[in-house]
Amino acid sequence: MRRPARWKGPDRRPPRERPRRKDAAPAAGETTAAAATTAAPAAGETTAAPAAGDAGTYALIVKNTGNPYNEKEAEGFVKAVEEFGGKAIVKRPANPTAEDQIAMINELVSQKVSAIAIAANDVDALQPACEKAAAAGIKVISLDSALNPASRLTHVQQADPVAIGRVLVEAAFDMAGGSGEFAILSATSTATNQNTWIANMEKLLKEDAKYKDLKLVKTAYGDDLRDKSVSETEALLQTYPDLKVIVAPTTVGIAAAAKVVTDKGLVGKVKVTGLGLPSEMAAYMTADGSCPYMFLWNPIDIGYLAGYTAKAMVEGATGALGDKIEAGALGSREVVTATSGDGGTEVVLGDPFKFDTANIGEWSKVY
Repeated sequence: MRRPARWKGPDRRPPRERPRRKDAAPAAGETTAAAATTAAPAAGETTAAPAAGDAGTYALIVKNTGNPYNEKEAEGFVKAVEEFGGKAIVKRPANPTAEDQIAMINELVSQKVSAIAIAANDVDALQPACEKAAAAGIKVISLDSALNPASRLTHVQQADPVAIGRVLVEAAFDMAGGSGEFAILSATSTATNQNTWIANMEKLLKEDAKYKDLKLVKTAYGDDLRDKSVSETEALLQTYPDLKVIVAPTTVGIAAAAKVVTDKGLVGKVKVTGLGLPSEMAAYMTADGSCPYMFLWNPIDIGYLAGYTAKAMVEGATGALGDKIEAGALGSREVVTATSGDGGTEVVLGDPFKFDTANIGEWSKVY
């Protein structure tokens, strides 16, 4: 199956390839092959895929319920676990908080699962619960948003955080015409992935003279909740009337910001970019839309890679440098030093893709 070209710079986008279909994967919101609904499961709901063998039980804890990006990760995770004959459990917190995730970790310890993959709502707060799981023989990894190294064996990284920070700053610079005000609409203030990307953006703005006339006026937090992201966008527009660009490195935030800008008739005056799901952003990525272009990776693949990474840990890998991860259709990956500099290790999916008006129609059919 062909994959899209990786984006290598601000003046290039992936060529127009036919997107690879994932016909064998469950639809959004489904986590088992037998599921009949496309609606996301309720908060806290556990869904399990029937085991085809005796490869163990693998659990995924996402950030919160009702998050389309998380549902795509869950789709890939379940697909991987089904492929290697394990049983998959997906846990969805009602709120994007460490407290909700801690309760779920403790539940999974009681269930004696083989491994837990966590998209962490807090880098440090989950450590006691993760240590309890490890003491019980459960292999713990993180994906998307990292746990600290003491809480995990390794982390599944979607893309180089430095590269993500760079493409987002370059997009803001491009859309602002090289100068003016822009704002960031993030997820939660404790999300490690968001904070790492934003830190890399701020570092580049400070150190590269190219961006001296580009001013970051505020970083707002929508907590990956649609209503709050909408209200935070509205507040940004009211507080900063000269705002040119909103950068949202979160799929919930970018969709909310694009809708607000569109509904308020500000298309052309304020532009939106960031990290978004093509299926959610296609309506705003037209010739006269609020989002000229954006970036992302395939969240289905992140979950899929996490499933196989968890399997490798159960089978004896330790997350040490040089460990090999055989990841099914994604091929082989090697455990490397974490690009965040947190002292841990990670397994990297790849570079971010650029989506624009030329390819969004095709990719919106995929994820």
